[in-house]
Amino acid sequence: MENINYLEEDGIATLTLMRPEVKNAITHEMWEQLDVLFGRFESSDARVLVVTGGSECFCSGADLRDQTRVAIDPLTRMRRISAVAAHLHNLPKPTIAQVQGVAAGAGCNLALGCDLVVASESASFIEIFSKRALSLDFGGSYLLPRLVGLAKAKEIAFFADAIDANRAAALGLVNKVVMELEIDEVVMEWARRLRDLPSQALAMTKQLLNESYSSTIEQALERESQAQVISAHSKDAKEALLAFRERREPRFWP
Repeated sequence: MENINYLEEDGIATLTLMRPEVKNAITHEMWEQLDVLFGRFESSDARVLVVTGGSECFCSGADLRDQTRVAIDPLTRMRRISAVAAHLHNLPKPTIAQVQGVAAGAGCNLALGCDLVVASESASFIEIFSKRALSLDFGGSYLLPRLVGLAKAKEIAFFADAIDANRAAALGLVNKVVMELEIDEVVMEWARRLRDLPSQALAMTKQLLNESYSSTIEQALERESQAQVISAHSKDAKEALLAFRERREPRFWP
């Protein structure tokens, strides 16, 4: 795909936005391509997905100059983009956003929609929508309150101020801030660690956490019970028990 590069290597998939001349602004065609690539990752042998925009910019959001979007019914178009956000959220494998430069609008929510966010010191995050007379999209209304609380989410969305990497980490938007020259190494280290963990248990844990805000404690406990029964009978659990008995590290991959 001309504007998105997708690579699988050693159990890790990397998806790179490739429009640096417009700060990786995403066209409607690219939203469709992202959905296809999320599906490719989901059905592949890769166990972790890294989403990046390269060293200059993560993503400036939807390309408002994209002429193809004009030919599509607005609600149909937005529902299609929202389906891509849901696809990312519901991927059963872990995802990492590697953010360098600006992540704005839908690009900000593309980053926040990943399970983990690693940012370089140059990164900034901005829910730009209100400055464009637009409301939140690509999951921003769902993600922000869960990450920073309702009052802070409203502040971030209303004022649309740029948030630098260190403040984003303090707010809980970012997991880790690293020096520019170290970000590739740090992200790959996390990706390898996730790759080497038991994939079925990780998928179930991710689902349990994603569902936690819509669950009562009783519902959460019942889901935990069902997931634990499945996990305990998996091949990974058998390997973990064997490794414990043999006093060695378990080998869950490859």
